[in-house]
Amino acid sequence: MTSSPVSGSTRRRSATLNRPLALLVAGTYFMENLDGTIIATAAPAIARDLHVDPVDVNLAMTAYLVTIAVGIPISGWLTDRFGGRRILLTAIAVFTVASVLCAVSVNLPMLVAMRVLQGVGGALMVPVGRLVVLRVTDKRDLLDAMAYLTWPALVAPVVAPALGGLITTAASWHWIFLLNAPLGVVALVVALRVVPALEGTTVPPLDWTGFVLVAGALAALLVGLELVGPRGGGGLAAGATLAGAVALGFATAVWLRRAAHPLLRFAALRLPSFRVSNLGGGVYRMVISAVPFLLPLMFQVGFGWSPVRAGLLVLLLFLGNVAIKPATSPLIRRFGFRTVLIASIAGGLLALVAIAWIRPTTPLPVVAAVLVLSGVFRSVGFSAYNSLQFADVEQSAMTEANTLASTLQQVAIGLGVALGAVVLRLVDVTAGVGRLGPVVPYGIAFGVLAALMLPSLVAALALHRSAGNEVAGR
Repeated sequence: MTSSPVSGSTRRRSATLNRPLALLVAGTYFMENLDGTIIATAAPAIARDLHVDPVDVNLAMTAYLVTIAVGIPISGWLTDRFGGRRILLTAIAVFTVASVLCAVSVNLPMLVAMRVLQGVGGALMVPVGRLVVLRVTDKRDLLDAMAYLTWPALVAPVVAPALGGLITTAASWHWIFLLNAPLGVVALVVALRVVPALEGTTVPPLDWTGFVLVAGALAALLVGLELVGPRGGGGLAAGATLAGAVALGFATAVWLRRAAHPLLRFAALRLPSFRVSNLGGGVYRMVISAVPFLLPLMFQVGFGWSPVRAGLLVLLLFLGNVAIKPATSPLIRRFGFRTVLIASIAGGLLALVAIAWIRPTTPLPVVAAVLVLSGVFRSVGFSAYNSLQFADVEQSAMTEANTLASTLQQVAIGLGVALGAVVLRLVDVTAGVGRLGPVVPYGIAFGVLAALMLPSLVAALALHRSAGNEVAGR
């Protein structure tokens, strides 16, 4: 896969960060992430209207996340072939129309099908938008650009439970999707004005075999883990699906190594900064993405608190994210990526340990302080990883690196929710269902998540002290 050259005029535009473009892409990223989890709190209302069990609505969430994961690898090829502006505009339009169709769905199969279409738009919308930003941004402006593109991944999963409950209570579940219509129209109008015309180039034919193999492996992995979770269909189905994922993964690796023009290229993983950001960072993203899923469950199911109280407490993660955001880039410039990553991972690990010890009798100010600090470390870690990953990537390799990074990150985020469910269920099953009571399994689950952060910490410790200094301006 080849990337389109960056012209002299484009390089001159790179001298200053294109903030409107970065904000546009951040907005689309927010829409995509929000729609991944917002229907969770609306599931009972959706189930009543569509005459199904609430557990069945989970199919709509899984279909969306799986579609995004399997669609991302093709985004780089489409961008090179048809140009980033054209693909981004098409993706926003598809996402917007699909959102309206989700709102008017009259049964669960229709809702699932429209969520798949919405996932197609999301799979192209975010990675293509980010690639356009990367192609018109100098290395010295990359840290600021990635700061804009990081906040949606932090904010959306945290505000989704409270926002979904509020919309469902104040209006109806349909408005969860209908709100995307005016937002999508605004995004299209802004995109027409601010997205530069990076034309397509002549590229090799699409690696359809690689696409089918990658799509099959990712879909099998995500579906298999979903089956292992508390809403799964049993150990046999989960085991068979995960075994299929492993087999497809092996076949995918063999094909991508031998294909003349593979769908995904892994050359960027030779760069330490990219490798740490997307392998060690992938584990970090997976663990962090599980937290907003487990917290509302612990507060409601474990502690017996109301959905409103649980949702408001989860918003404290958002408060921590926002509070530290203005200081994130200065911290990286002052101390460097390695030090900031080590501190944020270690702090996040300790925050998870503290959450594991929270009980219904824990004073509310203590709970609030732990959640705010968790949000702070979460924000700094995400920002550092997202900024560091492209620090040493040349413009000529940016398409391949962006496609690979987007795929790995979406898989990590998609696995995060499944990971939380799997860990919680395994804790309960291992000890005996119900034997630990309603609270202890959640504490153990958060302890397991804390332990899973250790590989990311080890990878950050091995990072060179000067990694990403050009981006950090040091």
